[in-house]
Amino acid sequence: MKRFVCALLLLSAFAPLRAQPAADEAVHNELRRLKATMTKALNDRDLDTIVANVDPNVVFTTMNGDVCKGPQQIRDYFGKMLTAPGHIVKDVKVSFEADALTTLYGGDTGVAIGHSSDHYVLTNGDTFDIHGRWTCTMVKNGDRWVIAAFHYSANIFENPILDRYKKMVVLLAVAGAVIGLILGLLIGRFMMRRRPA
Repeated sequence: MKRFVCALLLLSAFAPLRAQPAADEAVHNELRRLKATMTKALNDRDLDTIVANVDPNVVFTTMNGDVCKGPQQIRDYFGKMLTAPGHIVKDVKVSFEADALTTLYGGDTGVAIGHSSDHYVLTNGDTFDIHGRWTCTMVKNGDRWVIAAFHYSANIFENPILDRYKKMVVLLAVAGAVIGLILGLLIGRFMMRRRPA
């Protein structure tokens, strides 16, 4: 009888450990759905869905270094970049991938990290692809998960915008050297003609 009671106690002690992975998997599935929802909303420019899935105190740090606090500032940012007079981005398509499962804290907070492949079309006709990095903090708000913070960045030393400027600097330097050589030859010729015989 003692052995039976000990076995029951051991089973009851380890039961929560067996149940935990199943509970965590349900949470991870919810977070995957949130990621898919936000990716689609961003690609469709569906700002209503974006702000419906963030915390009222959300902080969003953008790739260009802007910091948006709260849903209205997120709306304003996307308006400034995509639709307002003088906007520079005509279209953007993103694809977010997590590097690993979200790290869960206490059942109501999670932190995920990952990478993205982004395609930009600018209003001046330029297009480029950027590989970004992101960190996302999610919190449980009632019975659903929402985004509390999102930080988005790109490599400042290796990216297509910087590559384009490097090429432009080289082209300008070559053009400057050619123009300088031509001017030098013309001035030399002019001076030679003006010399008294």
